[in-house]
Amino acid sequence: MENNNILQKLEGIVSRYEEVSTLISDPNVLADQQRYVKLTKEYKDLQNIVKARKEYIDCLTGLQEARDILATESDPDMRELAREEMETNEKRIPELEEEIKLLLIPADPEDGKNVVMEIRGGTGGDEAALFAGDLFRMYSKYCDIKGWKITVSSFSEGASGGYKEIIFNVTGENVYGTMKYESGVHRVQRVPVTETQGRVHTSAATVAVLPEAEAFEVHIDEGAIKWDTFRSSGAGGQNVNKVESGVRARYMWKNPNTGETEEILVECTETRDQPKNKERALARLRTRIYDREHQKYIDDIASRRKTMVSTGDRSAKIRTYNYPQGRVTDHRINYTIYNLAAFMDGDIQDVIDHLIIAENAERMKEAAL
Repeated sequence: MENNNILQKLEGIVSRYEEVSTLISDPNVLADQQRYVKLTKEYKDLQNIVKARKEYIDCLTGLQEARDILATESDPDMRELAREEMETNEKRIPELEEEIKLLLIPADPEDGKNVVMEIRGGTGGDEAALFAGDLFRMYSKYCDIKGWKITVSSFSEGASGGYKEIIFNVTGENVYGTMKYESGVHRVQRVPVTETQGRVHTSAATVAVLPEAEAFEVHIDEGAIKWDTFRSSGAGGQNVNKVESGVRARYMWKNPNTGETEEILVECTETRDQPKNKERALARLRTRIYDREHQKYIDDIASRRKTMVSTGDRSAKIRTYNYPQGRVTDHRINYTIYNLAAFMDGDIQDVIDHLIIAENAERMKEAAL
């Protein structure tokens, strides 16, 4: 094991793990919420590596012991047990090596966050709004499968159904790390319900997946926010329509990367309680600003990787849904499946898994592992 490259790469991990373990119980760290959250995340990541390292060392040791027994032992039963042990470890060691390589790649700090998702009908008029509604239904069903919670913040319905725009939060485990692959333009090819001659039309909807910002990650001058209230036109009974529970926040934000100033506008009609809507609108405003401030970081990653399956240009066409052929094609990895009906019912994990594999291959290449 002395010349094992994997173990050499793991040198220093255990000592850092022990150091972080001590730090997260330090009263001074506990008082600094930003530092505590950062160290807790590092502790969890290091814990996974330390656990994999222990199993890897156990497998290497077990393999060597099994080989020693086969070289010296004459008892048939002992030799049979040693052979089984050797086969088990020989199979598990390369699997562990790949797992450790992935764990050693610096994780995207955003992956563990909840998200704000925005779906907007694009080119195609009423049909685009219907498709946006289909995408929302697809993601809702997928989130149900994952055990994640969806909360709609605001929406604007299309004339023939669906949504011109719908904005919602998704909360759960590792939501951004999974859903970030959905950002981009989704194109649909099908015969619209409004089409009388049976012609196939092409429409599109855009999906934006934004990591939800923590309060300490973004500075907002709350005194500079201009608040408006209005009556909601959405569901919720008479109270929503008669009481000004909906809130709208306008905020002038200066981009630290470009120096330009822009107005950011967010709305929330989620609850009948105006203070709660105000609180959630503020959280959305924080997320919008965080997203803009981190765009330079995202662009830097995009410039280094070829596949760029999860970040980069959000105006890029990422996927086509072809109804006549029952086909879904993800253009980033040139991957096609023929289970469109199941896909639209939330069975999208297979494509996400292939996107994760493609991105991890690029990350491993980048990290020279």
